[in-house]
Amino acid sequence: MSGRRLFPTQEIGSLAKPRWLLEGLRGPALSEAARRELQEWRDRIDFVPVHDARYKKLLRGDVAEVGPRGIRDLGALFGLRFLESAGLDIVYDGEARRIEMYEFPLRQMTGFRFLGHVRSFDNRYYRKAACVEQVGLKAPYHTEEYEFVRTHARREIKVPVTGPYTLADWSYNEYYLARRPGWKGRRARREAQRDLILDLAEKALRPTLEDLVRAGAGLIQIDEPAAGTHPDEADLVVEGFNRATEGLSAKFVLHVCYSNYRSLFPAFLEMKRCQQFLWEFANRDTPEEDGYADLEIFREYDDGREVGVGVVDSHRDAIEPPELVQRRLWHAAKILGDPERVYVNPDCGLRTRSLEVAYAKLGNMVRGAQMARDRGR
Repeated sequence: MSGRRLFPTQEIGSLAKPRWLLEGLRGPALSEAARRELQEWRDRIDFVPVHDARYKKLLRGDVAEVGPRGIRDLGALFGLRFLESAGLDIVYDGEARRIEMYEFPLRQMTGFRFLGHVRSFDNRYYRKAACVEQVGLKAPYHTEEYEFVRTHARREIKVPVTGPYTLADWSYNEYYLARRPGWKGRRARREAQRDLILDLAEKALRPTLEDLVRAGAGLIQIDEPAAGTHPDEADLVVEGFNRATEGLSAKFVLHVCYSNYRSLFPAFLEMKRCQQFLWEFANRDTPEEDGYADLEIFREYDDGREVGVGVVDSHRDAIEPPELVQRRLWHAAKILGDPERVYVNPDCGLRTRSLEVAYAKLGNMVRGAQMARDRGR
């Protein structure tokens, strides 16, 4: 038995940004609704002292006096205390400082030109870029936010970082494709995609990860939401992950959401420094269908890595009862054959849910994990 308790609970992605944070960054003043939201959540999770000068100024609507940096600091504190007060064992800041997981890292690089918004899902959009020159890095881009979180965190920290495959897949690959001679057919496009992925891994992701490790980050989550969209490129996902993490002394975990996980194997067995896979299951689990059946993959390939098991659905407002979370955890543990390999998380980030719904889901997830621990005693 290891020294930690069973079924550690963790965050897995971003939270919706509170209204007061968005209005504060846009300026010049906060609406009455934003000020009310700020006060209600301060009273609820105590993310900032009531006598804090920045908080008092924002309550008065004085955005300019607090300034963008002060507002972003309060946003990071809010996300951190939100997750901690919900009871999670492993936390971050809800990615409060990031525009979103694609645009933010690309803004820290050279070689990309942003073109406009494209739809991702529902009414969600992101600003898509074209790679028009060789990838370069302005400076490592997550260390400052990590150091702020480390200074204020009361729980274990996990830093989420968007992986090279997703950054490449969500971009137009003009520069590397143009370098390929001859007909720009399927083979040339795949080779150009590999070039872009490996340059992102070596020239941007690796220096960023190295800087995080030097700063003390011991647990880093690589996000690859695009990995399941092209199963025939699973080997490229693996190659990018391995190139970015090679030789680094941190625990690396990989988050892939909403995928046919079987289609990614056996390629994913070659991820050399990946110690945990974080997958979604709750959204596919119904009385008629076992949403956790893909866990059989680990037995079939005799792979003993940890698994972050999605037990609450990130795309529905319905609040899963703790009893359901408990059943799902022990079902997953039975399939894997060892409850110590099971970590507990939502299917994906909860940014598409309201803060109220996200908080309720996380609270029940934590309570369900405790019930699962009690059952295992």
